[in-house]
Amino acid sequence: MSIIDWFQTLGAPAPAEQRDSETVRRIVGELDKLDPKRARYLATFAYVLSRVAHADFSISDSETARMVEIVQRIGHLPEAQALVVVEIAKSQARLFGGTENFLVTREFVEIASDEQRQELLDCLFAVSASDHAITSEEEAQISQISSELGFSHAEYVRVRLGYSDKRTVLRRQNAED
Repeated sequence: MSIIDWFQTLGAPAPAEQRDSETVRRIVGELDKLDPKRARYLATFAYVLSRVAHADFSISDSETARMVEIVQRIGHLPEAQALVVVEIAKSQARLFGGTENFLVTREFVEIASDEQRQELLDCLFAVSASDHAITSEEEAQISQISSELGFSHAEYVRVRLGYSDKRTVLRRQNAED
C-alpha cells in the first residue's frame, strides 16, 4: 500500500462490521441464520431495550417477557430465538453497560430508518411500563437514549405522554395532593 492509499483510508469510515462493538458481534453470532444486516439491527435493538430494563439495576420478569415479545414481533423470530437474543442483550447490558451503551445506540442510529428509531423509542417506554411503573431511573435512561437517537425533547415528551399513567414521579405527586 502506498502512502497516498494509506492516507486516503485514514478518513474513510470502516465497514459496518468492523465498527460493531463486541456486544453487537456476540448477539449477531447467535443470529447467524438471519441476514447479517437484519441480525445486526436486532442485536442493537435488543441491547438498547435492555438499557432501559436495566436502568434500575434489576431486570424484572415482566420486562424480560415484554422485550421477548417485542423482539419476536419486530424481528419476525420464533419465540425461542427471540429469547436468546434478549437474554444475551440483557447479559451484555449488565456486564458492559457503562462502556457499551453509547456505542451500541450509535450503531443502531447508523442502520435504522427514522421510522425504526421512532418504533424503538415507543418500545423503550413499553418495556419500562411492563411492570406498570416507569421509575425515574428508567425515565432518565429513556431520555438519554432519546437524545442519542436524535430526537428533540418535544418528540420525547410526545411519546412519553402515552405512558403518563405509568410514571411513578406523577403518582407520588398525585398522592401528595
